[in-house]
Amino acid sequence: MRVLKSVNYASVGSVFVAMIDILVVAFILYRLIMLAKGTRAQQIALGIAVYFGALWLSNTFSLHLLNWLLKIGLTFGPVAIVILFYPELRQALEEFGGLWPSKLRLPVSPDPSGDAVEEIVRAAAGLAAQNIGALIVIEHTTGLDNIIATGAKVDSSVTAPMLRTIFYPGSPMHDGAAIIRGERIVAAGCQLPLSDNMAPGATLGMRHRAALGASEQGDAAVIVVSEELGAISLCHKGKLTSGYKPDRLLERLKEIFEVKDQEANRTTFRQTLGRVASRASRKAREVD
Repeated sequence: MRVLKSVNYASVGSVFVAMIDILVVAFILYRLIMLAKGTRAQQIALGIAVYFGALWLSNTFSLHLLNWLLKIGLTFGPVAIVILFYPELRQALEEFGGLWPSKLRLPVSPDPSGDAVEEIVRAAAGLAAQNIGALIVIEHTTGLDNIIATGAKVDSSVTAPMLRTIFYPGSPMHDGAAIIRGERIVAAGCQLPLSDNMAPGATLGMRHRAALGASEQGDAAVIVVSEELGAISLCHKGKLTSGYKPDRLLERLKEIFEVKDQEANRTTFRQTLGRVASRASRKAREVD
């Protein structure tokens, strides 16, 4: 009887462990599929599936020369997969790193405060109203020292006038990106990596591709102001969302950086945005 009970406990334990094993593998596969969905990695994965399908068919139907040629490619397969899927593998590792409890992570630079976020949105709204292109990168938990090194150091407080000055046409730093770390604009005129992970048929300008590239390399929030359309877009974790209004952009940034709302500040901010929009429209009428 004792032996039977021990066997039952052992079998229940093994089934429980097997269920956990299956759930973990299913979760990893699901996250990898979601990362690859709609990107270049999806097309590459289909190509790899066709390759192994051809390898199986050549072996089944005794196509010896084709089978020999395809097997040569298997020798370099692991290295080729790392090279082809490098952006996706990096993003996947960062996603898994984000599952680690925040209290146990290494210390990082502080996130921007509510006042800094409002200044950023105020600057974006003013630039959009004047059809002035801009790229604003807000650092989160992933460091951006490699991108900061490509530009000029600024070390200024985050204010809307300062950001508008940086991106004003004719400014030596207006073509690059401004990097914000906490409460400071640490650099401007920075070069961002261009993204290759675009959905088939999608057409993006250089600013939007650069914003996507920066957002794919970490968890920074990247604001893009279109020079042609005066539209505001936001890139975060490799996803681009366009057509932001200032209020919605403010809400989204506060969600990303977990900024607590203050009703009084929000009312003042909305009034200021209204004044910015009215001044821009009045200037446009005067030009006409």
